Amino acid sequence: MRSNTATATATATRRRNLRFAAAALTVAASLSLTACNGDDVTGQGDPSAASSSSSSGGGSEQSGSGSGGSEQGGGKDSAGQSSGGQGADAGTAAGSGTGSSESGQVAKCRTDALDISASDSTIDGDDEGSVAVQMTNVGGKDCVMSGFAGVDLKTSEGSLSAERSGQAAARMVLKDGKSVFFSISYPMNDSGGSGVGVTGLVVTPPGETKSYTMDWPGAATLPVTDGSGSPVKVLPLGSAGQGGAS
Repeated sequence: MRSNTATATATATRRRNLRFAAAALTVAASLSLTACNGDDVTGQGDPSAASSSSSSGGGSEQSGSGSGGSEQGGGKDSAGQSSGGQGADAGTAAGSGTGSSESGQVAKCRTDALDISASDSTIDGDDEGSVAVQMTNVGGKDCVMSGFAGVDLKTSEGSLSAERSGQAAARMVLKDGKSVFFSISYPMNDSGGSGVGVTGLVVTPPGETKSYTMDWPGAATLPVTDGSGSPVKVLPLGSAGQGGAS
């Protein structure tokens, strides 16, 4: 009798344990399923996050384009991109135009860019002596000049400035490597006296303050004058008979 009772008790205990185990398995399975579903939800969220990140990147680009548009007064991104592009083109064209205008201007001829020489051009039988001055452009680029050059003679009595004679030359472009000429006229010393000795020639190109000094190629002396005016005359550019720039 006791044996049957013990057996029944053991059987009941095993059934309860099996029920508890089954319940535990059910709970564990439920938790596992919940965890899996949670993972799936998280996995689905990643593409959304990636899409959001991509949209943010595009927004940055549009923001950059839109900035150009807002400079032009545009409010929409598409208008901003269009206006921004047009603004860039307009800016480039304006810059190029300005550059072309500035590079198209020809600077005046500087003393340092000129090779200046002088030679006696007196013709036998003339009442006056003549010196031809040649100015050659050696600056490597074209330059412009007009008017008169400054001329001074170094004499035994001091510096003697030449007076301008005739009409000033019009503005001319002196091409690189080309020359322009002008004349200096002076009275011959036929007085029979020693006169005023001439030792040098100083030429200042038109519009310049820097001078070029060289030997005087003309007659060695000038007649003594009463000082009422300079006997030496400087003629305009192109007046030496060579037809101007050559």
